[in-house]
Amino acid sequence: MIGTDRIGRVAMLSVHTSPLDPPGTGDAGGLNVYVVETARRLAARGAEVEIFTRATAGSLPAPVPMGPGVLVHHVSAGPYEGLAKDDLPGQLCAFAAGVMRTAAGRPEHWYDVVHSHYWLSGQVGWLAADRWNVPLVHTMHTMARVKNALLAAGDKAEPPGREIGEAQVVEAASVLVANTEEEAGDLVRLYDAEPEKVHVVPPGVDLTMFRPGDQAAARRAVGLPEDALVVLFVGRIQPLKAPDVLLLAISELVERDPALRDRLVVGVLGGPSGTGLEKPEALQELAAQLGLTDLVRFVPPVARRELADWYRAADLVTVPSYNESFGLVAVEALASGTPVVAAAVGGLPVAVGDGGVLVDGHDADRWADEIGGLLRDDDRRRALAEAGVRHAAGFGWDRTVDLLEEVYRQARAERSQGLDGMPQMPDNVLTLVSP
Repeated sequence: MIGTDRIGRVAMLSVHTSPLDPPGTGDAGGLNVYVVETARRLAARGAEVEIFTRATAGSLPAPVPMGPGVLVHHVSAGPYEGLAKDDLPGQLCAFAAGVMRTAAGRPEHWYDVVHSHYWLSGQVGWLAADRWNVPLVHTMHTMARVKNALLAAGDKAEPPGREIGEAQVVEAASVLVANTEEEAGDLVRLYDAEPEKVHVVPPGVDLTMFRPGDQAAARRAVGLPEDALVVLFVGRIQPLKAPDVLLLAISELVERDPALRDRLVVGVLGGPSGTGLEKPEALQELAAQLGLTDLVRFVPPVARRELADWYRAADLVTVPSYNESFGLVAVEALASGTPVVAAAVGGLPVAVGDGGVLVDGHDADRWADEIGGLLRDDDRRRALAEAGVRHAAGFGWDRTVDLLEEVYRQARAERSQGLDGMPQMPDNVLTLVSP
């Protein structure tokens, strides 16, 4: 076996959301960005990356090139449309069968490692890693037991079946990748993960796409007044992300200072997702009830380049979520030169660093205090913006992939040491799994 440090072919499995879907609506979010960015950078380093995802339309070609060295395969598993994420556990067998049919055409010992993202992927990755006799590397991204402990009012708890499935994946995985030290601790404390199996690999930000720029030009690009005070929310519209907290805080602000109405613009970028799909117009209705219709602009998900303009156009970006395993929106905003006001939960303290303000709890008055205070203090916003750019510079995707490659090498080495007498794996193949 030669070239043991080389990362060759990579197969990523993504059951519940396609990397081709734009983040911000449905089930597409930070996980999609993670898979896309790591796949592209692994390919740029010489890997051949194949991503397997569930087909959501009969017309989808397979495979679809996503970029140099990256292909996306669409696997038939259940009906193309109308299948909610909660229904997907019943289709994991069909998805796994589709993956295995494709892999059946490969030579024996074709893959080096399986990397699964989210628990649904982990269930398939568990089977694939066992079949291919390779290590399973798993990233949770979100965990039911964490989410259930921090539910928004009226939100639904994750079902016991998900908790059981997550626990099985944690036990089966050779290596667990956590976004932050806090998430690593949650894996050990809530899922009895073996501490030596857990490696911290922070997600990244595209520092060429998200960078400081001319705010006036950005506002012209997205159609905002150049003299406005702009507060932004970016994310899927669902209780977990708490965009209602922002609207309640803005209502409190304009009640305290009615003159703000002349300049204030609140941008809400994203689409309904998760339990938010049950009442897809609820946030618009809340804005109307609060008398904020003239201040709030609801914008569907936009392409990444346009998203960067929105970040640069804003005076503040808010992340009021009840929980985030990391918080890519916060780092993207900081990299774009815009300070952040975020909830002090999950991975957000790591993502925000000294580039913003952390708020304990979700009380609208407290959020109004912090947002209002920053809107009135230009010098403080500038200082936070400068600190934020420096902070975000430490989260480039290349650093993420550096750390991931080291995790893969360790996982392969440990697996090889445990396979005395068994055929050795080739050095030109890696498999990532991400339903």
